[in-house]
Amino acid sequence: MVDRLGAGRCGFDVLRSRLPRAERVLVVCAHPDDESFGLGAVLSTLVDGGSEIEVMCFTHGEASSLGGGTDLAAIRAQELDAASQVLGISRTHLLDYPDGSLAAVPIDRLVDDITRRTSRVDVVVVFDRDGITGHPDHQQATRAGFAWARSTGVGILEWVISADVATALNSEFATAFVGRPSNEVDFEIVVDRGDQIEAIGCHASQSSDNPVLWRRLALQGDWEYLRFTDPVSDGSPG
Repeated sequence: MVDRLGAGRCGFDVLRSRLPRAERVLVVCAHPDDESFGLGAVLSTLVDGGSEIEVMCFTHGEASSLGGGTDLAAIRAQELDAASQVLGISRTHLLDYPDGSLAAVPIDRLVDDITRRTSRVDVVVVFDRDGITGHPDHQQATRAGFAWARSTGVGILEWVISADVATALNSEFATAFVGRPSNEVDFEIVVDRGDQIEAIGCHASQSSDNPVLWRRLALQGDWEYLRFTDPVSDGSPG
């Protein structure tokens, strides 16, 4: 694949089959395990390319229906630390907003949290603006990532899944995944899922009984899909 994207305001001129080179990457997500279950193969690919990864996670994921009967907030913090080491993440910021209620937190407050904790960044990585799963926490975390990027002029990579994968999952599990057709995808990359699978294992409270996760990975195979957005010209998601 040799399709080339034109260089925009953020200066990227890259092949569709290769992620942009970025020295410092900020990941903005809602829950511990988002960096592994969703973004793991993308992040390990960026690390292999020389990127330094910083993760901003807004909740401890304590409201999960998995891993019940335990102190999930503490356990999931430990799981995030372990998974981050596997993926080569340099730094994590785990905040304490209520899991399941992130959408009620003003965007300006979340943007301030990012600003206080991070410095120079070349690109922000977030979930698809529709949240992939349709989860309001995922959507709000992405809105915060967009808003911060827009204020700083930093480009955004949105992790997306294909429309075919979303349709299959929704049919099999009655889920609400949102996928993208190929004409809405900027990057189609082949990945090695070795580190991602090991990092997923670190999140044992959430991965040991999670058939949707394993089915999604099987459907995706060795492929990951992303969109690139210049927030200054394209704005932030609604």
